[in-house]
Amino acid sequence: MEARRRAGQRGLNGAVTIAPAPDARLCAALRADLEAAGYTADAVRAAWGALADEAVGHGLHGPALAALSGRSDALAVLARTLFLGAPASLVEIDAALPGLRADGLVRLGLATIDRDAVVPAALVRPQDFADGAEGQVGQWWIASDLDEAAVGGPLPTGHVLGVGGASLTLAGLQLDAPVHRVLDLGTGCGIQALRARRAGDEVVATDVSERALRFTELNALLNGVEGIEVRHGDLFAPVAGEQFERVVSNPPFVITPRAAGVPAYEYRDAGLGGDDLVAAFVSGVGAVLAPGGTAQLLGNWEYHDGADGLDRVRGWVEASPVPLEAWVVERELLDPLAYAELWVRDGGTAPGTPGYAGLVQAWLEDFVERGVTAVGFGYLLLRRVGGVGGAGGVGDADADGVAGGVGGASAPGVPLLARYERVTQPVPGPLGSHLGAALAAWDRLTGLDDDALAGAVLTVAGDVTEARHHRPGHEAPSVIELRQGGGFARTIEVDPALAALVGACDGDLPVGVLIAAIADLLEVDAGALRADLLPRVRELVFTGFLGF
Repeated sequence: MEARRRAGQRGLNGAVTIAPAPDARLCAALRADLEAAGYTADAVRAAWGALADEAVGHGLHGPALAALSGRSDALAVLARTLFLGAPASLVEIDAALPGLRADGLVRLGLATIDRDAVVPAALVRPQDFADGAEGQVGQWWIASDLDEAAVGGPLPTGHVLGVGGASLTLAGLQLDAPVHRVLDLGTGCGIQALRARRAGDEVVATDVSERALRFTELNALLNGVEGIEVRHGDLFAPVAGEQFERVVSNPPFVITPRAAGVPAYEYRDAGLGGDDLVAAFVSGVGAVLAPGGTAQLLGNWEYHDGADGLDRVRGWVEASPVPLEAWVVERELLDPLAYAELWVRDGGTAPGTPGYAGLVQAWLEDFVERGVTAVGFGYLLLRRVGGVGGAGGVGDADADGVAGGVGGASAPGVPLLARYERVTQPVPGPLGSHLGAALAAWDRLTGLDDDALAGAVLTVAGDVTEARHHRPGHEAPSVIELRQGGGFARTIEVDPALAALVGACDGDLPVGVLIAAIADLLEVDAGALRADLLPRVRELVFTGFLGF
């Protein structure tokens, strides 16, 4: 009965903040109970319906609770308690979790008991994931702290975030080629470590928050995943002197003003000024990467007095004491007001509530003082020079707004990948496999001079379509576009010669032969057409429109 009387500390708004207590036996019992109850993402969505599910995504639990009202089956009880954070009776929890029971839930640090009610201290939510390497969809159960809706207001600053949009984005970005050692820096609830473990033999997960590390341990046990080691510490200090083939990080990159009354949430704020955290990651990651190893992270970067934010990131990469290749994709650009409002709301302070205007003002004053005119968000893919690959050359610019092409060298005459671009269109799915294929294509292109590329036989990717736009009454198209169904879903405007070349790439004839035939058909100089098309062919191979 001691577990039933276990008291929890309470943070803002009375939120329970007891620490998770990972236990292999209890986690196995919880996993068995969740499986028996059919506690899956699809089942929960079906239980409360599409409208309530959309409301939950907006932080509104009322419709879902109303839809589950009156139900006492295990799925409904678990959805109310573990997904939404609503209390349940001892009888309901013991019936829904017959192996673990309420006592076990309390011993894991996931609930407390108040008289005859089980009060959630954390959420345990089912989460689907896509495995790019195997083309399969799997599921985890992820425990994390209560969200804003369950807390009923602003979050405690030590809050451990569950699975959000950024978490899913990075999980989908992770490369899926097998490696030995992976570092998950700033692991949070551990979802990146779980994803990394599917491709890595060993994963070291670090965080400055002991609470986050306990959640990571618990989630590994809950999902039956071995080979994840947790370490406490800041940035690369816990792994100094070690090297990894892969580093992944969804770091606390949010730019937060250092002003009185502005909460510093551990899950999003590392305590550094401006975008210094992302700069520090770029500066330090080379030392823990094995030669040829890759690092992937999400980040924000500032635009100062009109200076391009991508150039700012380029400067960090070029200043790295360990030479790095870089592929940086800016996905979003926010003005100071939009950025401030986004993160004030994220902390649970809604527009019109006390403190909202003051917090937004603090952000705006900080931006004005430091000359910040906008903030970019996107993905960074870095690779330490050396090992297999590490070079290539596509063009300096393309239709998607590449802000740089080739720079530096890993050996005399061998260019480095230095690609900085803006890609703002919606992306259809996880990008890990696409990024891996692009790096492999880059490395292969490095070994091909123009003569070798002209001798290569290429095939148009199966997700590529062509669209032709005609002016009324005109036979010839005024615009020809190649559209990509997967990857970054790029649309590239091409001329008739390149369109003809791509259309003829069916794995039969070499590129050079096709160019000569097209030159003859268009009655243009074959040498000049080859010089024009080959650099663009390199770009199409890298971006996935064409393949070897």
